This record gives sequence, structure tokens and C-alpha cells, in this order.
Amino acid sequence: MDTASTYNDKVVRQFSIMVVIWGIVGMLVGIIIAAQLIWPVLNFDLPFLTYARLRPLHTNAVIFAFGGSALIATSYYVVQRTCHARLAFQKLAAFTFWGWQTVIVLAAITLPLGITQSKEYAELEWPIDLLIAVVWVAYAIVFFGTIAKRQIKHIYVANWFYGAFILTVAVLHIFNNLAVPVTLFKSYSIYTGVVDAMMQWWYGHNAVGFFLTAGFLGMMYYFVPKQAGRPVYSYRLSVVHFWSLIAVYMWAGPHHLHYTSLPDWAQTLGMVFSIILLAPSWGGMINGIMTMSGAWHKLRSDPILKFMIVSLSFYGMSTFEGPMMSIKTVNALSHYTDWTIGHVHSGALGWVAMMTIGTMYCLIPRLYNKDGMYSTRLIDVHFWTSTIGVVLYAVALWVAGITQGLMWRAVNADGTLTYSFVESLKQTYPYYGLRLVGGLLFFSGMLIMAYNVWKTISNTKPVPVAVLDPA
Repeated sequence: MDTASTYNDKVVRQFSIMVVIWGIVGMLVGIIIAAQLIWPVLNFDLPFLTYARLRPLHTNAVIFAFGGSALIATSYYVVQRTCHARLAFQKLAAFTFWGWQTVIVLAAITLPLGITQSKEYAELEWPIDLLIAVVWVAYAIVFFGTIAKRQIKHIYVANWFYGAFILTVAVLHIFNNLAVPVTLFKSYSIYTGVVDAMMQWWYGHNAVGFFLTAGFLGMMYYFVPKQAGRPVYSYRLSVVHFWSLIAVYMWAGPHHLHYTSLPDWAQTLGMVFSIILLAPSWGGMINGIMTMSGAWHKLRSDPILKFMIVSLSFYGMSTFEGPMMSIKTVNALSHYTDWTIGHVHSGALGWVAMMTIGTMYCLIPRLYNKDGMYSTRLIDVHFWTSTIGVVLYAVALWVAGITQGLMWRAVNADGTLTYSFVESLKQTYPYYGLRLVGGLLFFSGMLIMAYNVWKTISNTKPVPVAVLDPA
């Protein structure tokens, strides 16, 4: 099959390049704010460089710019190959690229200026929210339009995950951001008090559940079998994994609001569904890893597979840790501590970023008609910098968080607190240094990737793309 003429890969190439660029930008901002926690003077007394303004820029850049570009790129690539159909609505597909990049640039301008709704992962103000909704609807039309014109009756499981991610994120975004505009740069949520908090974490946790989990599981179900040269371990398990994950995840958000004024029954409901969530999560992790059955020897020579398998391992670990932290007695220790930050980054760096990086290394040579990446050795170096970096980062914050939790709850015989907050902060400082080292290692890997991608694209020796990806 002549894929160059059959499929629209231009928009996939555009998004894939932006994955690398936004990965570097988002992680650089993360390095800066990690350093500011050790040396606050690094904000240089400039309002737009303060931690409070750079931190939402970091999360938006890594999740929505880096992760979002990867999801749109791979979903466009996968839906065409598995449906044997060219992307529907070519101009609309092009609009999704330019529209999404416009959203990201507007975020990079407004957030450092302090223009924000002050809602976790939903900081952007109402005009940008409207643009996001328009771009997302266009994205849905292109994706589902392609499925509608498919030449193959069966809809491959990866497309089910991508489809659920697209539909659910649209619902989450629209309802969490319902607001009354008062100026061009300011609006007020229609929700108040506890209801606002409940809506926010219904959105916030399901942004993790569908944007950072379901979407990347779609990526995993196509690219792990493709790179391993093996079929999915159990297609039946993949279908069970999909429906159980989709049914359960939506209810887990209240575990972010333990020990608040949210009604106790709602907190307990969130905890119970979080614990149940362990089963489908591990089902997907096992299915991905066991796809390597009969091909384990490839890990010796293929660092792309190393990225993917270690990514799945982090997925399994993070989806065990999350339900455990949702248990009220555990949450009493972990809540508001850096343990939560360590958990988030073991998922965001270990699962999401490493799956994205492995997938990009698999995808980019195919997109540019090359016989593999420029340097397999550099991919291997990148793998080890990333793996060591995320382990250092996560372990440092796990220890820091448990230390904080234990110090905050320690009391003397007379009922007074044993430690002041400043004393707990002093104990945390060494771990902030270790976190910065881990972040620098992970960031250095992104620079290595950028060089490898550049050299791959600029290589003038193409090979027939049909040889690389006939399906």
C-alpha cells in the first residue's frame, strides 16, 4: 500500500515535531520551579517568574502541549492505519493543529501574566476555553468521521480508547468551565463552595483518567504490538479492560477531597471506586507487558521497547499507588504532602512521557520515510537518563512526603505539635535537591531526543515507507 498517497500524514508530522518542542519547553519550566523551591531568589522579584505563575504554565505545557500533541498525532496516525481510510475533513484536521498550537501559545502568555481561573488543570480564562472547545469538537469530527468511512468493519481497540478520551474530555472541559464572563480576562464559575470543589475534582481526576490514561492506553495498544512485532496478548482482555476502566474511572474524583467539607458518603464513594479501579488498570498493564511474550529477547537490542515496557511498569505502579493513597487512613498521612507530587510525576514522567517518547521514536522514522532513527545508541542513552531521572524524582518526593506527613501529625504528651512547619520544611530541602537532579536528567534526555529527531529528519537517505509500515 502506498501510504504516502493514501493517508494524510502531514498533520501527524506537525504534531509529532511539536511533541518534542513542547516537551522541552514544559520540562524546562519544571526545572526552573524545582530550582525556585530551593533558591526562591531565582524569581528575580519579577511577578511573571514567580512559582505561583510558572507552576500552572508547567502543568499545562507538559499535559496539554506535550501530551495533547502526542495524543492527537498518534490518534490521527492510528485511526487511518486501522481503518484503512484517509483522515476525514482535511482542512478541519489542519485547523486542529493550528488551533491547538494557538491555545498553547495563549496559555504561555496569559498564565505568567496572572490571568487565571485558579482551577487545577483548568486555569485558562473563558475566551481560551471557548477556543479549546471549538478545536476539540473539530478534532472529534475528524476522528469519528474517519472511523465512519473506514474500509474495515472491525474497530480496533486502540480507537475505542482514543474515542472515549475525546468524548469524555469534551464533557469534562465544557461542564467544569461553565462560567459568567465579567471582562475579557476574568470570569466567575457558576458553581460555588463545595459544589465547585466537587466539579473541579470530577474534572481534575478524570483529566488524569481519560487524557493521561485512556488516550495513552490507545497509544499503547497500537504501538507496543507494532514495535514488538507481536499481536496483543489478549484481545478479549483489552475489551474488558476498556469497558471496566471507562465505567469505573468517572467515580473516583472525590478521593481528592478527603477530610474536607464534602459529604462523607461522597468521599467514601470516591475511595471505593478508586480501589476497584486497581483491577482494570492492572489488567491493561499486564496485557501490554505480556504482549512481549515470545519477543523478550528484543529488549536487549531495542531501546524503544525498553521505553514502552518500563512505561507500562510505571503505569502499574502508579495505578497501585493511587488507589492505596485514596484509602482514608493512608490519605490522612499523604494529603497535602510531596508524596502526592511524587505519585503524580511517577505517572506523568514514568508512564505518560516514557510511552510518548518510545512512540515518537517508533513513529517519526515512518512519518519521514526513514530506515529507523539516526542513532539507536542515543535512544539507549535517553532511556537511561529518563529512567534514572524519574526514579530519583519519585523516590525523593515519596520520602519527602512521608517525612512531612509524620512530622505534621507528631504531637507531644500535652497535645501540642512536636515540630513547627519550618522544621518540616528544613527536613524537606535535601529531597528538593535530589528532585532537581532527577528533573535535570529527564530534561537532558529530551535534548538528546531533539538532536536525534533532527538528525533523523535531515538524513537524505529515505526508504520505501511501505517497507516500514505496510499495515
